[in-house]
Amino acid sequence: MINLSHKLSATKHRTLPLVGHAYIFLGSDEDRMTQFQKLGREAMSNDDGVTTLWQGHRLYIVTSDAKLAEFLLKTCLEKDEALKCLQLMTGNGSIFAAVNIWRPRRKNLAPTFSPKNLAQFAEIFSRQSAIMVEQLQAAVGRGAFSIWQYITTYTMDSVCESTLGVSVNSQKKSEQPFLKAFDRCTQLDSARLCKPWFYNMSVYKMTPYYKEHAECRDFIWKFVGEIIKSKKQSLKDEKASMAESQQNEKHDGLKSFLELLIDTSGGNRAYTDVELREETLVLVLAGTDTSAVGTAFTTMLLARYPDVQEKVYQELLQVFGNSKRPVTAEDLPKLKYLDAVIRETLRLYPPVPIIARKVDKEVTLPSGITLVEDCGLVINIWALHRNPRYWGDDAELFRPERFLDTPLSHPAAFMPFSHGPRACLGYQYAMMSMKTALSALLREHRILPATATEDLKPLRLKFDVMMRDVDNFTIQLVKRQ
Repeated sequence: MINLSHKLSATKHRTLPLVGHAYIFLGSDEDRMTQFQKLGREAMSNDDGVTTLWQGHRLYIVTSDAKLAEFLLKTCLEKDEALKCLQLMTGNGSIFAAVNIWRPRRKNLAPTFSPKNLAQFAEIFSRQSAIMVEQLQAAVGRGAFSIWQYITTYTMDSVCESTLGVSVNSQKKSEQPFLKAFDRCTQLDSARLCKPWFYNMSVYKMTPYYKEHAECRDFIWKFVGEIIKSKKQSLKDEKASMAESQQNEKHDGLKSFLELLIDTSGGNRAYTDVELREETLVLVLAGTDTSAVGTAFTTMLLARYPDVQEKVYQELLQVFGNSKRPVTAEDLPKLKYLDAVIRETLRLYPPVPIIARKVDKEVTLPSGITLVEDCGLVINIWALHRNPRYWGDDAELFRPERFLDTPLSHPAAFMPFSHGPRACLGYQYAMMSMKTALSALLREHRILPATATEDLKPLRLKFDVMMRDVDNFTIQLVKRQ
């Protein structure tokens, strides 16, 4: 192991006994994100495209090179041991599960993300985005405010209706217990993720953080469990009613992901209530935070680049004219420039800035170096998306046209939703949600920076499982004339 670390480029930080380099992640959420950025740039500047660090007793290889990242993500499918921290809430949900659990579940999940099923959810996104715009009226023309709460409640309502088939109506409630518990769990998880001395469950259970996490998690589990129980009973009653009335027509109405999962996992493949809870929680986690963070960062960049915002608005006029009609599934493919703006935002500010894997057996890299079993792997997406080798000398600039002008220089150069066999199944779902929300917002309002003198320095970022803006996505809105 020591010889391996000498062969690969190592971080410049001093290694301490027992903790290794874990001490560099002490401090605030912003401090942790700053360290991930520095590690990514270190890897980018090294000839081999990597840097190494020790988290406690384990060696991690950090890379921001697309070719190497693609090789590792296709070769090493097991999620890293550190990510078990995140399983406290999701259990064996497929996003963090071991390969033997993930593989059959993904096979069952894949059909629920078919284009036909996704198109059904456009109506939900459209209706919920209209509520978001209505709620934002209170902030229009009244100076700087944080748009985060408006966006995250929009995504929560959209995800809960499409995933669970229930209305939580969080957009119209000042306090939403499910959302509050959900946010607190992710905050606690992100802090634990960077502290290897808390990985041991026996140790973590002795801390006050565990008690708080358990209370929030139990509330979430109870909430989802009651919905699953109710949904299964309603489906059973529906089938019985159809049998009694001898109505054998195929049901083509709108179904939630939970209903689709129950349907597609029938017979010997049926999910237990615990498995259904795990998978629906993963969908809520990924669907709420990924879409909300992507949408919020896009509003920030549109505020900073009014010329880009005007181009998006002109495209919206071409599609919708001056009408007030809702966004439909058929409209979304026509919004090509908005699509490019969102992708460029996800490139510079990926909601998930790092992903981690484990070497479960010896792997020989294309360079000839062999990684021994039990190494950890970190794909630094934030840095990979800014690597001049794949994005050119203007890699740090916000230029949406790059997604219209030329194809990607490498398939793995852009991976906001991961890459390879374990890439996120909900990529198109998230893009539809973001495009619908931004369309509704921009048709009614112009987005302005928080202050008239705001410069174009990089946004201050923090690590909270997802990557977020330190200033909580503060902007201004004015009504379009």
